[in-house]
Amino acid sequence: MLILRAFKAVDDPESCRKFLKGHGDILSSIGVNKVTSNQETWVSNPGTYVLVVEDPETKEVLGGARVDTSHGNTKLPIAAATGYMDPKIHDFIANESEAGTGEICGLWNSRKVAGLGFGSLFLTRAAVTITSQIGVKSLFALCAPYTVATAESFGYRTIKELGNDGTFYYPKLDLLATAMLLPDTGTIEGGSDLEKERVFSLRQDPNQRFEEQSRRKMVDVQYQLDLNL
Repeated sequence: MLILRAFKAVDDPESCRKFLKGHGDILSSIGVNKVTSNQETWVSNPGTYVLVVEDPETKEVLGGARVDTSHGNTKLPIAAATGYMDPKIHDFIANESEAGTGEICGLWNSRKVAGLGFGSLFLTRAAVTITSQIGVKSLFALCAPYTVATAESFGYRTIKELGNDGTFYYPKLDLLATAMLLPDTGTIEGGSDLEKERVFSLRQDPNQRFEEQSRRKMVDVQYQLDLNL
């Protein structure tokens, strides 16, 4: 069994430290040393919420993601990542901020859980789930090519008005990222039936255990998504 747990960043600095190290190690292994979402400033941001995949016995953090919100004390990472290439991102964020917006970012998984669905699917599911607890009505993402389809299964759309039809070379010139937006986290319109069912179920009961189907095998996942706000 693996635990997928949510918490407010300022409430658990030790888990944040493990997250930072794990994410940094993965980025370094692919030759990326500077990513806007992998900076220690979010650890003290009251508007940041963290998701971690943990081994229940060793407490090792095997993967994670964050939801940074517009009501924190920093700009969304997607603005820092793409704003110098296309300043229109700032207007998009400002428009969505009126109702409350955020961004899923810093998504990673260790090699120990590679191919088990944590690298995009289960962490995105958890991120969309907790938006109902934190007042986020829309959700941005800057997606690698292999996560675009996963994002679309939750109702995300490519923001074609930005960059080159929605794409940017980021975090380096030989890597492509797609700017995406989930317009309504409440309805998840356009999402798959399975993801709607899972998200709405987890919103009703944030602490559930499921046998999940991954590409490699069935995975026993204990969701702990109650933020106790």
